[in-house]
Amino acid sequence: MWGKIKLFYSDPDLRKKVLFLFAFLAIFRLTAAIPVPGIDAAKLREFFAQNQIFGLLNLFSGGVLDNLSIVMLGVGPYITGSIIMQLLTMIFPALKEMYQEEGEAGRQKFNQFSRLLTVPLALLQGFGLLTILERQGILSLTFSEKIGDVIIVAAGSVFLMWLGELISEYGIGNGVSVMIFAGIVSRFPTTVRQTIISYDPSQLPSIISFVVVALITVAAVVIISEGERPIPVYYAKRVRGMRMYGGSSTYLPLRVNQAGVIPIIFALSILLFPQMIASYFATSANTFLQGVSSIVLNFLGNSWAYASAYFILVVLFTYFYTAVTFDPEAISNNLQKSGAFIPGVRPGPSTSMYLHKIVSHIVLIGAIFLGIIAVLPLIIQALSGLSALTIGGTALLIVVSVVLETAKQVEAQLSLRTYS
Repeated sequence: MWGKIKLFYSDPDLRKKVLFLFAFLAIFRLTAAIPVPGIDAAKLREFFAQNQIFGLLNLFSGGVLDNLSIVMLGVGPYITGSIIMQLLTMIFPALKEMYQEEGEAGRQKFNQFSRLLTVPLALLQGFGLLTILERQGILSLTFSEKIGDVIIVAAGSVFLMWLGELISEYGIGNGVSVMIFAGIVSRFPTTVRQTIISYDPSQLPSIISFVVVALITVAAVVIISEGERPIPVYYAKRVRGMRMYGGSSTYLPLRVNQAGVIPIIFALSILLFPQMIASYFATSANTFLQGVSSIVLNFLGNSWAYASAYFILVVLFTYFYTAVTFDPEAISNNLQKSGAFIPGVRPGPSTSMYLHKIVSHIVLIGAIFLGIIAVLPLIIQALSGLSALTIGGTALLIVVSVVLETAKQVEAQLSLRTYS
């Protein structure tokens, strides 16, 4: 390990990549500190403390929403655009062919559509967000000021998207993921400071238990994130002229967690959207709407009912998103075209059915794991009462995934230097 660290710091190209990464992150955090004018800071803190959906948006914006900075939307519109484009591949075969079969050129074109979709999404989200905050009394804007601010925050979102691509090209790691990671980690010192200030000796056993659970959770996230089921694949021998090709063996890695953190995002959106609608109609003059809103708010206000619904939705969306992104039939066709086969399984439809069966089994493990990680903060808070140190399941998954991905890229760069 020390030899690799020494090699890392002695290589000028790697040092340059690290310097680029820190420079871009410094620009990101600098823009995150520039607020939109006319903010009531006290009302803003109170609003975020009471609203879960904006806490989620703040997480995926990289922590730039809680002070209403000029880049308050973060990379949220770009992530939304990417998810929409992924879902559209199920509806439009041409998009699916572009993404899966046209190689790197097709993926670049597909990503360009995601970038173009980011602009209208950023304008729409910026207008909606500023309108909600204005009605809460956090902002006071004229119509012209509001339009100007919408353009500014939309431009800030596009700027962060561009900055993320610069990090991916000139730095280390995936740029968008690294910025979200930086936003999550930047709040950690504040959380620790608040815990120290409000420390009570009677909470010591709970804090120790929390640390133990946190370490176990991180280890579990690493194991599941890296876990895969290897499917053996053999290539048939082929004779061309006087030479024989093929006859080699490899394996097809099927990951336990195929969907990543996307199912948690979908589940939270499904749960939090009814809460917003019910809160809007809670003061309605219509008795029926007021009664329905009260039922919805009471059900979702119960922590155990909310956790149960959350867990079930995460499991269901894990299966749904895996079905969107993993196509056993396409993999079966590719194996058949390249003269490869799985031992004991006929090529073609039999291989597709076999892969579908295997994926269904391992996705069950990944889905249950994601469900547990999602509801873990609610369980920890209910048992220990430590709301300040609650483990954020989504944040934890992002942090661990980014660290693992970046470590793999560094390892690959070091391996290239070693071979050369």
